[in-house]
Amino acid sequence: MPTGPDAPVEHIILDENVKAEGHDYYSIGAFKVSPNNKLVAYAEDTKGDEIYTVYVIDSASGQYVGQPLKGITSDIEWAGDDHLVYITMDSILRPDKVWLHKLGSDQSSDACLYHEKDDTFSLGLQASESKKYLFVGSGSKNTSFIFYLDTSKQNKELAVLTPRVYGIDTTASHRGNHFFITRRSDEFYNSELVACPLDNVAETTVLLPHRESVKIQDIQLFDNHIAVYERENGLPKVTVYRLPAIGETIGQLQGGRTIDFIDPTYAVDPEESQFHSTVLRFHYSSMRTPPSVYDYDMDSGESVLKKIKPVLGGYDASNYVTERKWAAAADGTQIPMSILYRKDLVKLDGSDPLLLYGYGSYEICIDPSFRGSRFSLVDRGFIYVIAHIRGGGEMGRKWYEDGKLLKKKNTFTDFVDCAEHLIQNKYCSKEKLCVNGRSAGGLLMGAVLNMRPDLFKAAVAGVPFVDVVTTMLDPTIPLTTAEWEEWGDPRKEEYYYYMKSYSPVDNVAAQEYPNILVTAGLNGRCPLDLHLKKTLVGC
Repeated sequence: MPTGPDAPVEHIILDENVKAEGHDYYSIGAFKVSPNNKLVAYAEDTKGDEIYTVYVIDSASGQYVGQPLKGITSDIEWAGDDHLVYITMDSILRPDKVWLHKLGSDQSSDACLYHEKDDTFSLGLQASESKKYLFVGSGSKNTSFIFYLDTSKQNKELAVLTPRVYGIDTTASHRGNHFFITRRSDEFYNSELVACPLDNVAETTVLLPHRESVKIQDIQLFDNHIAVYERENGLPKVTVYRLPAIGETIGQLQGGRTIDFIDPTYAVDPEESQFHSTVLRFHYSSMRTPPSVYDYDMDSGESVLKKIKPVLGGYDASNYVTERKWAAAADGTQIPMSILYRKDLVKLDGSDPLLLYGYGSYEICIDPSFRGSRFSLVDRGFIYVIAHIRGGGEMGRKWYEDGKLLKKKNTFTDFVDCAEHLIQNKYCSKEKLCVNGRSAGGLLMGAVLNMRPDLFKAAVAGVPFVDVVTTMLDPTIPLTTAEWEEWGDPRKEEYYYYMKSYSPVDNVAAQEYPNILVTAGLNGRCPLDLHLKKTLVGC
């Protein structure tokens, strides 16, 4: 930041600490600046139930503009300088309606742009990097389709970008005179990238074809470049391509440059970047590398470290070891594991204590990012391991499909096989093995404790989903209907008996269990999968 007498004076737009005073719980779920930079819309939750109230303030004076919008999700976007688009939920907390609000008007007069009536689908909202279009997506676990809204037009209506076709899943963005679309189906299960002209969305050109070993996870568009976030062999990668000038013919992408990363296992995610820039900003960390922000020059290929999060207490990354190992599942599948330990404390002779973490649901990737809280254990000699089991998305779409519905038990047996591999290779012993999982990972805990209580010393289950059959039988419970494509619909006999065969509360037996800690919450709900691009959330 510039300094000196002519330097700009820092101006606080919103102080979350001040806003939180008097509340037992307080969270800002969205903070969106209007296109002219004069107004800010922010979403506030004071209960922890993820039902938000949105306020609009003048960014200069801090004064409120109009009346707040109540009972909505944190999905809000500006549609010009005087309109907001937002989403509300139905009685089971499913995002089902998208609305257009004109500043200064009453919320009761807002126009409903779309109502999703299928209770297995949920809505999501996203602005393009160019800020010229908003995308409204409706998605289930297997299918999604997209509407778009041109923010520059006075007549703000949704138009269809990708049609609703069962089994086809799409995400979208915009640059110049093209929409860029990733789409997945049974045929191209790891996704392909296509472009279509704004005036003929049915005419698509393949930019990146489907590849069996590479999964397209996200894209980030710029004036002259596209950054493609992918996964290969279980690891994230970022490949940057130069795009032809706007108006020129666009074809299959060639000559991409892949960014190099330093750790054997790591996490990399997009950061907000300037659309008109040649600099890609990304977030990087590993289990031993603190959160770091890099600027990558897409023309020169050079990365510059802009910021690294300080870690108190004399932290030195060179004291720690990160490894990537593979465990063989019973069917021969190789399961990747990410491992962290302090090299001057761990003996690797079977006597070390170990904490094994797992999730394995919703195609969520549990990448080995940095967590300062782990070092409370690691600095006392614990080994920390993440098992990247089937049901997650680390190894591509089929990795997920092989751990859901009638293949869900692969998730549990993979975790057990990882535990046994660690014991056999002297990372720990049964007497020193602890396990941990949250939400769907809490289901994992319950299932493996029923299957192999002899294998673990202790287990921590956070907000565990353990009453699978009873929960899925009740469509009035929040989020249940959208889950049928993940676990199965137990109203159908085949799914009922399969789910009952692993549901933790239905399989408790008269056997000796390890020590178990279960935690829960009062008001929170767990939006395990809102499915749409950049809204995928894991608890």
